[in-house]
Amino acid sequence: MKKVFFFFSILFFLSGNAQENQNLIIKNALQYIGTPYRAHTLEFGHQEKLVENKKAVDCTTFVEYVLAQSLAQLDSINKQSEKTFLQKIRYRDGIINGYTSRLHYFSEWIQEGEKNKFITDITALEATDSMYIALSYMSTHPQYYKHLSNSSQNREEIAEVEKSISGTIIKWLPEQKLPTEGLPWIKNGDIIALTVGIYGLDISHVGFAIYQGGQLHLLHASSAKGKVIIEPIPLSTMLQRNKNWTGIRVLRPNVYLDQKEYTKTEALIESKDSTENKIDSLKILTE
Repeated sequence: MKKVFFFFSILFFLSGNAQENQNLIIKNALQYIGTPYRAHTLEFGHQEKLVENKKAVDCTTFVEYVLAQSLAQLDSINKQSEKTFLQKIRYRDGIINGYTSRLHYFSEWIQEGEKNKFITDITALEATDSMYIALSYMSTHPQYYKHLSNSSQNREEIAEVEKSISGTIIKWLPEQKLPTEGLPWIKNGDIIALTVGIYGLDISHVGFAIYQGGQLHLLHASSAKGKVIIEPIPLSTMLQRNKNWTGIRVLRPNVYLDQKEYTKTEALIESKDSTENKIDSLKILTE
């Protein structure tokens, strides 16, 4: 009985810190307001290397820079640099080994982020709708990617990546189930990944959740506006107005726990025998 009480006491303590420190994501993201939008900022030369260009961002690099900065600011144990976090966020197993080692598909980006304990898939805990991942877009449209159009080896490798991810079943929130005011389990600073109905593709846009005037908006690098903005219309309206967007996935940055605290909490969660108890505990942790 004492063990159970101690377990939930820790979780409630951490959940109290969660929303406070979650604002670190928003604080860091707001620093990019007005930053120019630019596509292909990572396509630098022939050799793949870690690029850090904060003067111009696309939707993914914007999210990556904010997440890396926030994780580095709160890493009180290992004191890893922002660039170290960025490399782990952007590349499979944190290793740069050519163009295809980069996490081009956001579904794999999410998988790696969860593996590294950088993010938590909140839709996996809260949503009830399932989606089957089937990827093929990059290998079947190499003309849109410089490093695929000029390299048969890269095309073959990216096709293997697609096969390795395809077949995964994930949870998502269809756009018709997202109200204008958002949902209680979507918090300020959560990463919002917009799912797409284009064949062979999974996610086409990302940003951060931010509430304004009781409505859920998206803080993102907008190609239409040409810069980082807080979208003036609610996220639900954004989804309704774009025929390709079908819904969202919600990922919570684990910026409110340092590694030592996370390891202790994870060990307590793993000690629970019941899967139901485990999921309920994670819900408390992320509320």
